[in-house]
Amino acid sequence: MQRDDMKDLLWFLAVARERSFTKAAAELGTSQSTLSHTIKELEARLGVRLLTRTTRSVAPTEAGERLFQSLAPRFEEIEADLASLVAFRDKPSGTVRLTLSDHALQTVVWPKLQPVLRDYPDLRVELYSDNGMRNIVEERFDAGVRLGESVDRDMIAVRIGPDWRLVAVASPDYFSRRPVPRTPQDLVGHDCINLRQATFGGLYAWEFAKDGRELRVRVDGQLTFNSTIPMIDAAICGSGIAYVPEDIVSHHIAEGRLRLVLSDWSPPFAGYHLYYPSRRQLSPAMAVIVEALRYRS
Repeated sequence: MQRDDMKDLLWFLAVARERSFTKAAAELGTSQSTLSHTIKELEARLGVRLLTRTTRSVAPTEAGERLFQSLAPRFEEIEADLASLVAFRDKPSGTVRLTLSDHALQTVVWPKLQPVLRDYPDLRVELYSDNGMRNIVEERFDAGVRLGESVDRDMIAVRIGPDWRLVAVASPDYFSRRPVPRTPQDLVGHDCINLRQATFGGLYAWEFAKDGRELRVRVDGQLTFNSTIPMIDAAICGSGIAYVPEDIVSHHIAEGRLRLVLSDWSPPFAGYHLYYPSRRQLSPAMAVIVEALRYRS
């Protein structure tokens, strides 16, 4: 294999992973035209087409998908081995990429990360905030943060936060115009602020439980968001009822900007967990992050 083939294969992996020349070029720090020319030369040398290009998308061919599935884990192992060499330095360094929700970032991760970044100036952390379940292996994240019940069994999961719950809240102004719901079923007649889930694209069905009885209610309303924080602002403005984490609205409830309803129907969740592949050796940088985030009750 020619030396240039190694670089070209890495560039092919980036395009196949991102399904976009534009995104891959930005990741690699090169121009889209240079990247496209490089892939065409690689295809010519191999004598097989690796990518199908249209005006709207890029996708691996059958041969390209086979090459991607073969090469991706091998390059990951090489990167992990190179990262482990950092252990020979005085302080951990390198980049750790995490995917997590805005609530996890605000309430658990960011408060614990701030002192770590001060203590380890050579450490870099990339935080990708959304409310979907990402495939951390395919999307090249070092770890993800989700509720304990959502983590796959083949992952190592480290608890990083306490139990918490979602609660239904709305402004006093809203309830001056609409009756207070007494049961989850009463929400059907209300203006509710929806949350669209990134993973499946559907709207989150509000989950309730009481005395062993579980309910999932699909609500309706004028507003839909894909993150929690704007839902709270909309609820304070009187736009409807929001179902949001209690810990980030408790001060609004205490100060009278929001009113809590259906509290006895709101069950706790099993807290946030940091998860990562069990077969992956932790880099020194990742080990520092794990220990910093670990929950200590």
